Amino acid sequence: MNDPSVEDNEQRTFAANRAVSTVALTAQARDGVTTRMRVREEGSLRLRFPGQKSAELEAVIVNTAGGIAGGDRLDLTFSAGAGARLIVTSAAAEKVYRSLGPNALIGIKLDVGPAASLAWIPQETILFDRAMLERRIDVDLAENAGLIMAEAIIFGRSGMGEGVELGRLVDRWRVRRAGRLVFAESLRLEGPIAEKLAARAVAGGGVAIATVLVVPGDEATVAALRALGGGFQGEVGISAWNGFAVARFCAENGARLRQDLVIVLAALRAGALPRLWLN
Repeated sequence: MNDPSVEDNEQRTFAANRAVSTVALTAQARDGVTTRMRVREEGSLRLRFPGQKSAELEAVIVNTAGGIAGGDRLDLTFSAGAGARLIVTSAAAEKVYRSLGPNALIGIKLDVGPAASLAWIPQETILFDRAMLERRIDVDLAENAGLIMAEAIIFGRSGMGEGVELGRLVDRWRVRRAGRLVFAESLRLEGPIAEKLAARAVAGGGVAIATVLVVPGDEATVAALRALGGGFQGEVGISAWNGFAVARFCAENGARLRQDLVIVLAALRAGALPRLWLN
């Protein structure tokens, strides 16, 4: 028989070694330049600011832990004050490793003030087999704020012959504009993920998906992005409603997904992408 005291000790040891990390940034605009006003870093998360002072501040998220394990919790908060322009990316794709039971938790909060803009374009999140991830993204926009938000998820490292047979992914997005809920969706995949992704109504065998949300966005935005369709290597669907546009991506692997994302993001940002996205 298993000794309950040994199991309890193992659980306490496991819990004590989980990462709890926080990063927060408030950006402000002054004399046409966006600068850091407040920066907070705790645990394994760090922020770096490459480039010269300019109208737009670039922030790069670095996870010194090298990945996320079951039971880890990461909280990220970014605020762009009135008139500020902020772009946030990550130094590398984020890896979510196999869990022994607990979920990894990621909480993201974005706040964009009057006449401000925020581009949230971290590199891909890669799920390993039997990864367990819950993520929540909450966005608060002023009435005349601008947002480009892109998130990509890759199920396994297909280039290394790895897939995700089993696991759990819960991804919840909520976007408010001037306090009103304007966009809400939740994605939930758990259990036999590979089997579900193989279904035509889900991903048709693709293992790389992404969503890009654009505020404000309209039919002109949709038409401009659809005109790029000749260069897409995966499936891309684009639509607009209620003052924003959404692009959905599905590809057979991460390389094809990334190429399609770069095409769309470069068009939305008039070619001004972080250097890390172009390497």
